[in-house]
Amino acid sequence: MKHTYHITGMTCDGCRSKVEKALQSIEGIDVQVSLHPPLATITMQNHVATERLQAALSAVGPYTIAMNNGKTSASCHTESTTKTSCCATPSVTEKKAVHIPHGKYYCPMHCEGEKTYDKPGDCPVCGMDLVAQQNLSYTSSEQWTCPMHPEIVKDEAGACPLCGMDLVPLQASLSSEEKTYTKLLRKFWIASAFTLPIFIIAMSEMITNNPLYELFEQKYWNWIQFFLSIPVVFYATWMFFERAYRSIKTWQLNMFTLIGIGAGVAWLFSVFGMLFPDVFPEQFKTDSGAVHVYFEAATVILTLVLLGQLLEARAHSKTNSAVKELLKLAPNKAIKVVDGEEVEVTIDKIEVGDILKVKPGEKIPVDGTITEGDTTVDESMITGEPIPVNKANGDSVSSGTINGNQSFLMKAEKVGSATLLSQIIHMVNEASRSRAPIQNLADKVSGYFVPVVVLISLLTFAVWAIWGPEPAYVFAFVNAIAVLIIACPCALGLATPMSVMVGVGKGAQNGILIKNAEALEKLNKVTTLIIDKTGTITEGKPTVEKIGTFGTVYNESEVLQFIVSLNSNSEHPLAEATVKFGKEQNTTLLKSEKFSAVTGKGVEAIIAGKKIALGNPKMMEHSNAAINVTLEEEAKKFQQQGKTVSYLSVDKAVVGYVVIGDKIKPTSAKAIAELQKNGIEVIMLTGDNKDTAKAVADELHLSDFKAGMLPEDKMKEVAKLQLQGKIVAMAGDGINDAPALAKSDVGIAMGTGTDVAIESAMITLIKGDLQGIVKAQKLSKAVMRNIKQNLFFALIYNTLGIPIAAGLLFPFFGILLSPMIAALAMSFSSVSVIVNALRLRTIKI
Repeated sequence: MKHTYHITGMTCDGCRSKVEKALQSIEGIDVQVSLHPPLATITMQNHVATERLQAALSAVGPYTIAMNNGKTSASCHTESTTKTSCCATPSVTEKKAVHIPHGKYYCPMHCEGEKTYDKPGDCPVCGMDLVAQQNLSYTSSEQWTCPMHPEIVKDEAGACPLCGMDLVPLQASLSSEEKTYTKLLRKFWIASAFTLPIFIIAMSEMITNNPLYELFEQKYWNWIQFFLSIPVVFYATWMFFERAYRSIKTWQLNMFTLIGIGAGVAWLFSVFGMLFPDVFPEQFKTDSGAVHVYFEAATVILTLVLLGQLLEARAHSKTNSAVKELLKLAPNKAIKVVDGEEVEVTIDKIEVGDILKVKPGEKIPVDGTITEGDTTVDESMITGEPIPVNKANGDSVSSGTINGNQSFLMKAEKVGSATLLSQIIHMVNEASRSRAPIQNLADKVSGYFVPVVVLISLLTFAVWAIWGPEPAYVFAFVNAIAVLIIACPCALGLATPMSVMVGVGKGAQNGILIKNAEALEKLNKVTTLIIDKTGTITEGKPTVEKIGTFGTVYNESEVLQFIVSLNSNSEHPLAEATVKFGKEQNTTLLKSEKFSAVTGKGVEAIIAGKKIALGNPKMMEHSNAAINVTLEEEAKKFQQQGKTVSYLSVDKAVVGYVVIGDKIKPTSAKAIAELQKNGIEVIMLTGDNKDTAKAVADELHLSDFKAGMLPEDKMKEVAKLQLQGKIVAMAGDGINDAPALAKSDVGIAMGTGTDVAIESAMITLIKGDLQGIVKAQKLSKAVMRNIKQNLFFALIYNTLGIPIAAGLLFPFFGILLSPMIAALAMSFSSVSVIVNALRLRTIKI
């Protein structure tokens, strides 16, 4: 038996994992827990009481479980949370912080899943700088302020109302990323300025007859190094020690734990050696009797780590460049037509229903429909397709696309956050912060990484102290620090999220919207693709080709009148085609009552006191209307040409039919052939009749198809294929595809389809073209390959680096790794992972 339960109290992926493990510990049940929505699907051999499940959860944190009532709560990632790790201290209830309109912050390593923070700072788990997600608000950037009175901000140039001075452009403030980079750069220059003389003083010891010792004795130079190191340790790089302390306090051990211990021990050892030289054995002392200090090692290590953080901040700012480019598409102003007058307004002043004028070369301000004029529109920034699209009266246009060489008027239908561009940006932001299943491997390794490295460091010290050459303790000390410094769990943590972030952005630029990282990973494993016919393979712009009658009761115009009157209540593409045809024929609509749509079959209603039904043979069965053999043969001729035939019945008698044609998209055949070439089995499932489906399948060289499929039939077919061990993707655009889209391993919705289909899918193709699936698959393969490269590099780096730092090469080649070189290598390891991820921006899909 299988039950679904609603879980409350989960705020991050760590919580989700903890809840899943707690429930899994109960014998006889299998558990799958999702964070968004917060549900637990439990398969149990024998019934397990909810009280027992609750007891297991209460033992690990403030979580509650209850039978799901079919509703799901809002995703917790939409709420702001405090800078406290919910998993580190489960006994503490988190408080909601005040919402800040300038955007939220998240950890680039996604340590706590999709959890966000209100303020910039450090991640409480890994210690890395939090990153600001892009602000999606639409406001005019062309604002003006007074140089004497900065509180004065105007949308137009002019004079200050207080002092009369000319207003000047309001300079955009630095982004969060730029502020972080600027702050780190300032600290780096300060650290470098004080570290360089320390390094010179320390390295001068290698010079015979050191000239510096003619000025002062070595012990005084040690004091000079000490004073020079204070600004480096206690100002420029003090944040590393704060992060290390916090990581130990919460036992969320990370890269900064190792840096803090390594550099901190070196610096404290040096200070203690200056103050109490007599405590140390002769091995630690120089010829002058002063204890050998490591101020240069500590400061150089810290400065190089700071350099790594600086380069990382610069590189990281490029990973979400796709979102920034999308944001640039949003226009700031528009021309609104009011009582025949053209008025320039800011974008946030536009309301639904406003009439706007778009001039040649301008960006289209909001989503809407052309009411007057013809033009071409460059939609490449949203669909990825470079060829401009012809637009005429009644066609829809999207915000951010660029008008061609003709002016037109449009009616605003979606404004602000409801526009397609805004939805794309929001989805890209959400997907960029989601976790791919492959990241679980890195998480498992990272969980044990730091304690193991500390243990190896202690063993290194012991081995060198016991069996090392003289001065053994010095060798032991230096190599133990090198082990701590070279280890880099950060590279492991960044391997997956950096590739996902760049990949999701790359997809958005090519008209592929990816809901989460899991979809990106699963798409790479797909073996079978199920596709719908109407709107997926075909253009989804059906046209009426013939109205036929049967019998002598009703003529052709009366049959059309019934069809149009009935379909005027439906949003199905076939219904829209008949209504459009009826308008062209000046057909008068009749009042309909008790309208009902029978999913996968057709529609019915009461018109003029008669029970009217329109649809496929199953709809006629539903209405108890028998189709005459002669009429069926007549319809079959059209169906064999790939046309769709819908029958009309009046009071249980079939009186006519409508023939509707829908052209196959020019790219469908090429896309299907390419997918088949890549080893993916393509199956067409359609609600249309067998003859129509066969005609389409033959034209596209599809070896497998099924016709007459209801929504539940499509879903069952998906489940059947999954039981055979196949990874199934489903592509569709209608309400009847939604169940199968949700059931499949990867649901792919056509952006030209219904909101229900798009909501049920994991991937949306804005252009609604099968070629987009080919692109999505190429992107998936490239991203997964990139992630594996990053993980391989991070694992190999640590696998080789730690033994070398421990002195593995010394017995064979006499080579030892300086802690300073180890720090340089560690700093560049994370940067190299990000740089490798950035290569995804240049791939061709």
